[in-house]
Amino acid sequence: MAQRIIMHIDLDAFFVSVEQVDHPELKGKPVVVGGNPDRRGVVATASYEARAFGLHSAMPLSTAKRLCPQAIFIKGNYQRYSEVSKKFMAILADFSPFLETGGLDEAYLDVTGFESLHGSIHRMAIKIKQRVKNELGIVASIGIASCKVVAKVASDESKPDGLIEVPPGGEAAFLAPLAIRKLPGVGKKTEEVLIALGVRTLGQLARMPLPALKSRFGVFGEWLYRHANGVDNSPVTPPAEAKSISRETTFAQDTRDKVFLSGMLRGMAERVGADLRKQGKQAKCVSIKVRFNDFTTITRQCTLTQMTDINQTIFQAGNELLQKALTAERQAVRLIGIGVSNLSEPGKQLSLANSTDQRLEKLNRVVDRIRDKYGFTSIQTGSTLRFGDHP
Repeated sequence: MAQRIIMHIDLDAFFVSVEQVDHPELKGKPVVVGGNPDRRGVVATASYEARAFGLHSAMPLSTAKRLCPQAIFIKGNYQRYSEVSKKFMAILADFSPFLETGGLDEAYLDVTGFESLHGSIHRMAIKIKQRVKNELGIVASIGIASCKVVAKVASDESKPDGLIEVPPGGEAAFLAPLAIRKLPGVGKKTEEVLIALGVRTLGQLARMPLPALKSRFGVFGEWLYRHANGVDNSPVTPPAEAKSISRETTFAQDTRDKVFLSGMLRGMAERVGADLRKQGKQAKCVSIKVRFNDFTTITRQCTLTQMTDINQTIFQAGNELLQKALTAERQAVRLIGIGVSNLSEPGKQLSLANSTDQRLEKLNRVVDRIRDKYGFTSIQTGSTLRFGDHP
């Protein structure tokens, strides 16, 4: 059986890069995509010039402004980024049909056996980088390895505009000197626990006794052990049809403001409804997710009386669940989300008596057309107006 060869391709500072292509005067300057720094929000992407001042994704915009007051702050255009992402994925699909997306700006390719088409996998990677640069005007970093996790780390380490190929058998040696936070899936909490155990590098993590890691982390301990040793058998999986649609957001500051939370939920419900209609789907189940300031996370769901794709119906059901959750729990909230599931093709026949739903369906579709043309925030409800593009 041939040795697997996996490629991870990641677009550098994607949102900023698209803005710099569309607005060349931004090139070489500290740029932040995320919104107005005088309002609540977080950094979506920072240019490398801005990162030199310590800016990074998910940083509060107010902090970013304090660290780099000369930065240029941009609201961003998700529709434009999505268009460029589709072109990026189309380029990758020309090189291999075994494609797994990891968001708008990154993807895995299984390129096992493709050497004969390009001379070598290294040359194949260079061709991908050249096409992305020539056709999109932005740069990509690529990692090549025998498995997904090592390819991902390699592409991260190669940034910006780099290419790292880890030879088969060299996975553990490549990972060994790197900080444990470089391993995908290791968040701040896990990092703190590992450092308390005296583990600071992936090499040290790889040498930890497996029983000790499983005792401390459970099943996740075995996952840490395998990945720190460069072992990852997970396949490159093409995207399947979505079984649910959801949106969530984390706040820069924890809040107990129920009006604020309800307004944010409304904005996300409208986006979920728009996604449903775009896919030609309706949903029977609405769910919410709430994370409190102690990181306790709850989910609640309800089943609707009939299938729907109506924003107002989705929001009403979600808001009822949210208000009950807030009444039962007095802590401040750091994250909320809303989603729909149990999806199917439209099948219900509205009765003449249900004129309200008929009017709302027509209204939502008119709003969709306007938003598709002029941007999502071109039309807003009173409850979402204060949030701009945040939800």
